[in-house]
Amino acid sequence: MRSIYLVLDMENDLVAEEGPNGKGPLGAQVRTRGIIPRTAAAIAKARAAGVPIGYVRVGFSADYREAPTTSVIFNGARQHGLFKLGTWGTEVHKDLAPQPGDFDIVKHRVSPFYATNLEAILRAHGIQHIVCSGVSTVAVVQGMVRDAHDRDYVCTVLEDCCASATAEDHEAAIRVLQRFATFTTSDAVEFGG
Repeated sequence: MRSIYLVLDMENDLVAEEGPNGKGPLGAQVRTRGIIPRTAAAIAKARAAGVPIGYVRVGFSADYREAPTTSVIFNGARQHGLFKLGTWGTEVHKDLAPQPGDFDIVKHRVSPFYATNLEAILRAHGIQHIVCSGVSTVAVVQGMVRDAHDRDYVCTVLEDCCASATAEDHEAAIRVLQRFATFTTSDAVEFGG
């Protein structure tokens, strides 16, 4: 079964220590859990196995024309100037930097599938198995797993490469997702080609 590793929302506005969320509870969890070095190790492992890598990033035009005004999450982004495409904030964290040939999936909602190029990429490459990780567990990871499940993809989550603003939120998200995906760690994962 052909696989891809999707790195979810590991962008500077969310995970860089000097970024807006890096200074808050989410950043504290990212550092405490060692998310960035573990994700870097998982990326290296996927590359060594010849598995394609995709980077999912949330981003908007400077005027936020793609952001729904009805969304509490995205109205907050607009108010604080977050997730503007073409800025440092929407770049992937430097320790996880994409390489030529990696896929860039830009989303304007929580789910990586909604109105993005993701499904076209998966179909074009005959991918049936999605390995994923990222922040936050309660948002993009849940959206990824549920939507992948409903599109008949097999999904594996690298639990030790995910975080939420609190350990309790992360654990609750993992508990509810166990019906839809399998879980492993960056050390234990075996990437298939």
